[in-house]
Amino acid sequence: MTPQPVLVIGAGAAGIAAARRLRDLGRDCLVLEAGPRPGGRAVTDHSLGAPLDLGASWLHEAEHNPLTPLAQALGFTLHDTGRRRRDLLLTAAGEPATPEERAAWEAAADAFDAAAEAAVAAGSPDRPLAEVVPRGGPWDATAAHWLAAMINAAEAERTSLHDYVATGLGGWNPQVAEGVGTLLERLAEGLPIRTGAVVRRLRWGAAGVAAEGFGGPWRGAAAIVTVSTGVLAAGGIRFDPVLPPALRAAIAGLPLGLLSKVAFRAGPEAGRLGLGDFARLGRQVAGPDDSPMSWMLWPFGRDIAVGFLGGERAWALSRMGPASAEAAARAELARYFGADAVARAFPDRALATCWGEDPCFLGAYSHALPGAARARGLLRDAAPAAGRLRFAGEACHVRFAATVGGAWSSGEHAAEAVHAALG
Repeated sequence: MTPQPVLVIGAGAAGIAAARRLRDLGRDCLVLEAGPRPGGRAVTDHSLGAPLDLGASWLHEAEHNPLTPLAQALGFTLHDTGRRRRDLLLTAAGEPATPEERAAWEAAADAFDAAAEAAVAAGSPDRPLAEVVPRGGPWDATAAHWLAAMINAAEAERTSLHDYVATGLGGWNPQVAEGVGTLLERLAEGLPIRTGAVVRRLRWGAAGVAAEGFGGPWRGAAAIVTVSTGVLAAGGIRFDPVLPPALRAAIAGLPLGLLSKVAFRAGPEAGRLGLGDFARLGRQVAGPDDSPMSWMLWPFGRDIAVGFLGGERAWALSRMGPASAEAAARAELARYFGADAVARAFPDRALATCWGEDPCFLGAYSHALPGAARARGLLRDAAPAAGRLRFAGEACHVRFAATVGGAWSSGEHAAEAVHAALG
């Protein structure tokens, strides 16, 4: 009798990595992908005339990232733009920041991270990040907005202190000229991926697993579930029997935040707006209800401007639709260059991402809620059905969470664990 394959549910970075590792271990597998393509939350778009990553865009901590040597071996081009550099930084009054104000911004950002790290080192219990970071200084709200709502995709009030410190990133942080999504497409080549395979129910037990849904059913010796915690928490897959309470609590403690992008292609009158390649724009938070966008213009010398927006404002605009996101982005750019200059430079409609509304994802990447700092390890190590059911994805990595590299590593880990469990 031919052995049943391992079912890998989801063909994002974790699913691709799991399938490649299972293949290397001599295990048959079948990857079930609900969407029309592999790559998950890494997809490279070409509709603006050049590669543009709509999701994952950086190989974070590339010196430790398992995707770095794979990208280099395939001849992909990597470029690090610098972490906090701003070619144009505006104050709350709308004026270019002076050297002293730039130094104050840098100091506030450093103080934010230092306060969080000091609180953990001093033995603070896990609590909202917002409770331990500096407040009241002229740049403190800007640091909180940038480091939490933007980079972490969730406000500091909803972010676990311990998880924030444990998953902080630094080091070499390059973008990929050809696109992270393009890289994952290459790495998925030759794998047994079935797209349009929507799994709605997963029956699991010591004898194996059965997945039911559109295009199914499928039977397997084991299953590796790599779909987002947003989909899992929303009941996108029903588990039979129901998952243990501790595992369900871990999933609930790792909701997806949202980082949205709005991208414009420059027209012939743009004139680069006086800025060089990889130009970064940012501004000071002007008040309690202000949520500035961050910008990168002309990446890799291309005629593209990309705005980033995270946290609650990103969710609100996502629910309102692409037209609202574009209007907000144009208004943000007008703060730097004026509305007329923006209209001339970017005459065409923008491209806005919709990760929050996409039923395959329901968000961008995970953050741990206050008190849920242990959830990532619990989800990574969960092994129901004598190890025949495992979970993988960026939410399962205790160090490189919310990154494509972390997702890749977790997929390899789950594949090795399933292989060992099957004997």
